[in-house]
Amino acid sequence: MLRNLAIVGSVAMIGALLMLPSQPGERLVRIYGSDLATADRVAIIVPGADTRVATFDSSTRHPGGAARALLGEAARLAPRQRLAVMAWLGYGSPPTLSLAALTDTAAVAGSRELRRTITDLHRRTPAPISLLCHSYGSYTCALAAPGLPITDLAFIGSPGVGAAGVTPPARVRVWAGLGDNDWIKLVPKVKLGVLGFGTDPMRAPYGAHRFETGPGGHSDYYTPGTPSLRNLTLIALGRHQEVTLDQDGS
Repeated sequence: MLRNLAIVGSVAMIGALLMLPSQPGERLVRIYGSDLATADRVAIIVPGADTRVATFDSSTRHPGGAARALLGEAARLAPRQRLAVMAWLGYGSPPTLSLAALTDTAAVAGSRELRRTITDLHRRTPAPISLLCHSYGSYTCALAAPGLPITDLAFIGSPGVGAAGVTPPARVRVWAGLGDNDWIKLVPKVKLGVLGFGTDPMRAPYGAHRFETGPGGHSDYYTPGTPSLRNLTLIALGRHQEVTLDQDGS
């Protein structure tokens, strides 16, 4: 997603199809798994940069494939629990190799759309809602989360979640994971105006529960058989005591 920033060193099936109002062609939201009216839990997958409609369902590196992987793991871990997973491409995901991927402009606009989506979703289901946010999408979620009716917020492969001194949203259980071979760790966690993304949620002062992800790279968090997929699924299922924390986790 922000590979160029790191290089230069600068700061189970589709249940429903939701189309956002007046959305451009590169925006799409799909719900997989249980019907919202009967779901025990709801998880929302928010992707990072370079997410396109054409590849939405192509693999676990993309939101639709990630949703299917999450449902598959949920069926293994909790076959009686009804989980609905929303794969949310409700914002203009910027191209990786672009100035837009280095700035927060798309994330700011996306956070407003995400808030609208979750507010509407909360009217349609009483189920607890978790946000699972990858890469550039983690900053989008961080902006959107305060005051939203969500129970859990998980950041994976995050370039940053806000200006220095930012703290997790109140009354939300916040998680953070980073693969051992994720290049995002090379990205400076700074913010200068619209450039950069600031606070690293993996650092202890932020206050997130840091969970085990395994040796994967930047796009491997939903790969079947990985600790990251297992832990993200447990977060989505509300089985918090079973999440394995990393060695420095809290």
